[in-house]
Order: sequence, then C-alpha cells, then structure tokens
Amino acid sequence: MPLRRSSRPSEEAPPPLGKLRARLGRIALPLLLLPLSACSHMELLNPKGSIGEQEKDLILIASGLMLLVVIPVMVLTLVFAWRYRAGNTKATYSPTWAHSTKIEVVVWSIPCVIVAILAVLIWRTTHALDPYRPLESQVKPVNVEVVALDWKWLFIYPDYGIATVNQLTVPVGAPINFRLTSASMMNSFFIPQLGSQIYAMAGMQTKLHLIADEPGTYAGRSAAFSGPGFSDMQFNAVAVPHDEFDAWVKRARSAPAPLVLDEAAYRDLEQPSFDTPSTVYARVSPGLFDSIVDRFMVGRMPALALEGGICTPDGLALQRIY
Repeated sequence: MPLRRSSRPSEEAPPPLGKLRARLGRIALPLLLLPLSACSHMELLNPKGSIGEQEKDLILIASGLMLLVVIPVMVLTLVFAWRYRAGNTKATYSPTWAHSTKIEVVVWSIPCVIVAILAVLIWRTTHALDPYRPLESQVKPVNVEVVALDWKWLFIYPDYGIATVNQLTVPVGAPINFRLTSASMMNSFFIPQLGSQIYAMAGMQTKLHLIADEPGTYAGRSAAFSGPGFSDMQFNAVAVPHDEFDAWVKRARSAPAPLVLDEAAYRDLEQPSFDTPSTVYARVSPGLFDSIVDRFMVGRMPALALEGGICTPDGLALQRIY
C-alpha cells in the first residue's frame, strides 16, 4: 500500500530558525529583566541622606570601573570561542604563536590604570566619609546614644532626657551624632538608606555621624549575627520635620503613664528578649550610657591603679591595653 503524504505539511514542520530565535528572545528578555525589578527595593541604591548618596556614588563608580574589564573579557571569550571553533576553516591557524607585545600592553596597562584610579578614589572617600568625622551644618545636631541589647536597640536622647526602644526618631536636615556601645556581644548598627554601618562593642564606644535629607521611615538593623534573637534586632528610623520632632519630644515627656529608665528599669530591659515592641521612656537617668560602658572596667580599675600609671600612656602600654 503506498504511503500518503500529510494534507497539512506546514503544521508538522519545525519552525524556521528566525522564528525560533524570536520566540526565545520573547521568553529570555523578561527573565533577564526580572532581577532589575528589585532595584527599586535596593536600599543602598536609594539613599535618603548625603552620606548615603556619597556611598552610592562610590559603589556605582567602582562597579563601572571594574566592568570595564569584566564586560570585554566576557564578550571576547564568546567571540574567540565562535571564531576559532573546529568547524571554521577560515580562522587563522598559528600553532607557533607565543607572544604579542600589543596584547601584553593592553592586558597589563588597563587593569593597572583602573587599580590606580580605584586606589585614589577609595583613599579620598575613606577620609571624607570617616564615621567619626562630624558633619558640617548650620543646623544644631541631635545627640543619640545607642546601646545594643539582647536583642533590641536602646536609643537615649541625652539632650532631651528621653529614650526609646526599637524606634529612632530624628529631625530632617539635622546632623545626628551617634555614640554606640553594646551591653553584651558585638553588634553592627546599620541604616542602609542613611549611610555607613558601624560596630557596637561591649566596654567600648564608637561614633557615627549621619543625616536624613528627606522625611520617611527607613529600616534599621543589626548587620552582624548576634544570637538566636538576631532577626528581631530591627527598628524604624523615622525622619520628620523639625517641628514634628519637637512635638514628638514633648509628647514623650508628658505621657500620661510615663516610663522611667533608671538603673533598675535598665536591669530589666537588658534581659534577653525576642520581638520587643517599640517603647518610649519619658525620663532617663543621667549618665546611663557612660555607666553601661564603664561597668566592664569594674574589677580591673583598682589593680591597674595600684600598679600605677593608669592615666598615663606608659602605664596603659605596661598593662598591654593598647
């Protein structure tokens, strides 16, 4: 019996190569653009303060300089693999080739120039963005003392005599002078949209200067793992106009059932806890932050003092504190 040809040959034949490429392009393009949809949520690339803006510029410039090497290498890898494939008989075959001065100059000079530019750029920005460097502003700064507890953040406003837990309220356009320490293990204080992160360590104090240029609520967190409650060490940094900040301070001081953060209340607060809600204290014992830092010296001070020279560089060097 003779075979009969299909009455619809065009439906069973494979699609032409051009149509196949077009289909693959329609599928691949959305997948390639999918990661870019998350850029609006990349806090480091969406800063709301001058320190964060400068750090974003540094990240983008450094990334662009390094891509000057990465992109050509990736493109040339594909070009060479295609041009010198086994089936291409038109490509030049040079089995004795071993050296090219032009290629050596390009391969070595471009990375050296990029590394030199990056070195100068990072040297300048490292000093310009020194976290200990106060910000120049005509607006009076706000002092905030930060204590990393297990597992929550305590913010003390020494100029206003109030404190908060897991909530940081600051005025827009005013420099914020942070002093930080930890009541137990080391933590990392970080508000990505405002700028630098810095460590908070027990028995020591570090400093950080930030500013918020726009009103808003920005996520704050601990960027260093510190135990089972690490995931709860988050807070909201709320930047408000100056008049609203003054009103917030007034409300905190005149709360109908005011909480007082004295030594006894602090002992209860520093006990490890999970998912601690935001709390406002209407009054704070003066010098609480310094006492938290200094208490780690208890027991060592008398011995060091008896052996002499605790207040002199020679005495400190003798005790190997430095």
